[in-house]
Amino acid sequence: MSVKIRLRRLGAKKKPFYRVVVADSRAPRNGRFIEEIGYYDPNQAESVVKIDAEAAKKWLANGATPTATCDKLLKIAGISK
Repeated sequence: MSVKIRLRRLGAKKKPFYRVVVADSRAPRNGRFIEEIGYYDPNQAESVVKIDAEAAKKWLANGATPTATCDKLLKIAGISK
């Protein structure tokens, strides 16, 4: 089982809002997840990224791999591998 840190899409049509979640890599994009660690709102004039640093570091230390987009968001939030 591979654990990933990835985005879960919410929001209305053409107005996406994402939650940053830790999930099994085999689970569907908006399906079952282990823990929610933050959110990303690209609709604001200045994109909002809010991630729980302690939870993210814990999961990275336990071997969770972030997707490419989540890796960028983690860097923006000041949490790097």
